[in-house]
Amino acid sequence: MRTLKTICLFLTLAAFGLAAQAQSDKRYCPDFLAVPGAPEPTHRGEFTFSPFTHHFSHNPEHKPVVLVAIDEQLPGGRLCGISFFSNSFGQPSTYAYVGQQFNGLFDNPKLFVKVTGGIIYGYVGKYQHKVPLNHGGFSPGVIPAIGYNLSEHDSVQMKLLGTAGLMFSYGRKF
Repeated sequence: MRTLKTICLFLTLAAFGLAAQAQSDKRYCPDFLAVPGAPEPTHRGEFTFSPFTHHFSHNPEHKPVVLVAIDEQLPGGRLCGISFFSNSFGQPSTYAYVGQQFNGLFDNPKLFVKVTGGIIYGYVGKYQHKVPLNHGGFSPGVIPAIGYNLSEHDSVQMKLLGTAGLMFSYGRKF
């Protein structure tokens, strides 16, 4: 448990450092990801924290999953980001991704869907086969999410983690 707390503290500090760095005028996502001519987003980025993941099946080896992430918002609802998390087996892991957010789901301005795709690193050793197409700890990932904007800056999201489970998170736009 002490190791998990240390990892969570490190990951939180890393995410806050990235958030502070993202406050500058410099873009970190590649320009080709932005939709040409689309209006600039109303926020520069989003910090996400997930304290809980529900696994669809019980495995005595499962550990608590804790995640921190930072996204950069781009014109046209696109985004890129990185997350740091302890995976289901207690291994420090990373997910670098690009994605798209679709706002106004079912004509509700507060409801949105977000889809990200990227590279996951961290499922190694005896857990390397717990994610598909893993090679040397690296595997592709696609994560769909549904979210609800509580306010201009705050949201809650539920992410589908393949056939493994659901992740519940809080997002703070800046």
